[in-house]
Amino acid sequence: MNAETTIAAAERHVLTITVDNEAGILAKIAGLFTARGYNIDSLTVADITDGHDVSRITIVTHGPPAIIDQIRAQLERLVPVHKVVDLTEVGPYVERELALIKVAGKGENRVEALRLADVFRAKVVDTTTGSFVFELTGAPEKIDSFVSLMKELGLVEVGRTGIVGMIRGAEAA
Repeated sequence: MNAETTIAAAERHVLTITVDNEAGILAKIAGLFTARGYNIDSLTVADITDGHDVSRITIVTHGPPAIIDQIRAQLERLVPVHKVVDLTEVGPYVERELALIKVAGKGENRVEALRLADVFRAKVVDTTTGSFVFELTGAPEKIDSFVSLMKELGLVEVGRTGIVGMIRGAEAA
């Protein structure tokens, strides 16, 4: 298999899964990926109803379309699963991630960190005389770029929420 075939085979997919809020459902879903040897790059789960009985799981993974289709079909057969949508196949969608980035520094590094935070529209959510904690929301590539720049200025720690996605327009996924 050459490099082009490998790249084409490993397409990025963003899946949203609406499920009943039951113990063990997340383990079952993760197990479908594990059984096929595919990694979950990002995983987020949130309750989406007032009664706390339904949750939305967003999974980002890489794999060939045939395997993703197989995983999606198997997910749809799980009893507590209401709906599975591959956002990358339904059309235009929005995805965002939230990150907290701690940067330590004094003098010029501190000034530069604040300047870059302004460029990236990162919000200072905590500050001491020797550090900042920035909150940054956006596409994963934007967060990656900001983190990369902060490495040179005193990056201490990064916490990321994982990706949440939604199709564009008035319809629900």
